[in-house]
Amino acid sequence: MAKETKDDGETTSGSSAAAVGARRIGVHLSTTGGCWTAVERAVEVGANTFQIFSSSPRMWRASAVKPADAVKLRELRAQFGVGPVAIHASYLINVCSQTETVRVNSVAAFRGEVERALALGAEGLVLHPGSWKGLTREEGLRLAAESIERAVEGIDFAGKDFRILIENTAGAEFSLGGKLEQVAELVGMLKPYAPVGMCLDTCHIHVAGYDIVSDAGYAETMRQVGATVGFDTVKVWHCNDAKAAFGSKLDRHQHIGEGTIGTAPFRRLLHDARFAHCAFIAETPVDAPGDEARNVAALKALAAG
Repeated sequence: MAKETKDDGETTSGSSAAAVGARRIGVHLSTTGGCWTAVERAVEVGANTFQIFSSSPRMWRASAVKPADAVKLRELRAQFGVGPVAIHASYLINVCSQTETVRVNSVAAFRGEVERALALGAEGLVLHPGSWKGLTREEGLRLAAESIERAVEGIDFAGKDFRILIENTAGAEFSLGGKLEQVAELVGMLKPYAPVGMCLDTCHIHVAGYDIVSDAGYAETMRQVGATVGFDTVKVWHCNDAKAAFGSKLDRHQHIGEGTIGTAPFRRLLHDARFAHCAFIAETPVDAPGDEARNVAALKALAAG
């Protein structure tokens, strides 16, 4: 199939229908009733990919995956053709904390996240790198890499379709991952120890000060993505509009098309062939019943238009 290059540097397929048909579009879903119920919820809202928590995101302790639940999740995924599946790690994890007890707890919690993700057959485990407050940026980066290395020590990843996905952050002071270069450095440091990639969040990138709204800004931001982490490293896009202003460094998600990003950048992203291999997963608010389906439908319409 012939490909053409647009003026903004975006590579797009000559057949938008074929490209759209291959897009994996979904949303973060509840696992109430068992992890396998997320597959049923995905089908109900029109999604063919999704993200979940494998345990409470605000508690250190977590239960092991029930083997029967994992089997049922895999069976339902195969039945309905749903995937990839991403798991979002606990918000408590801070692998670059200056406090040793927090790092120790974070290492143990992250190892549990990896073990549960592998047990469930998830393809990605999304991690916020954490805060290096009280340290230098270089010390924080080193601690993050060392903590993740300790967390995965002895785990056999051979033959597993799985990656740890480092997520870019909103750029708040001391937050590791607010700059693409920081994510690239961490990914490079982790490659000898674990399969690793990146999750890019549209809200985070926008409020961190990377322009994805204007045509020229999108082209420049994607040039920086290619020059730092590389397009193939990006496996998941969190598709979230933003309540806060560009460059504000405030992480406040909004429904697709109702925030400061607007619809056009999502359409451009969903048609960007450099990310055809990615899953596009919304983490938009659930303010009313049907919001998950509404945001999935919005993304699907943009992919088709």
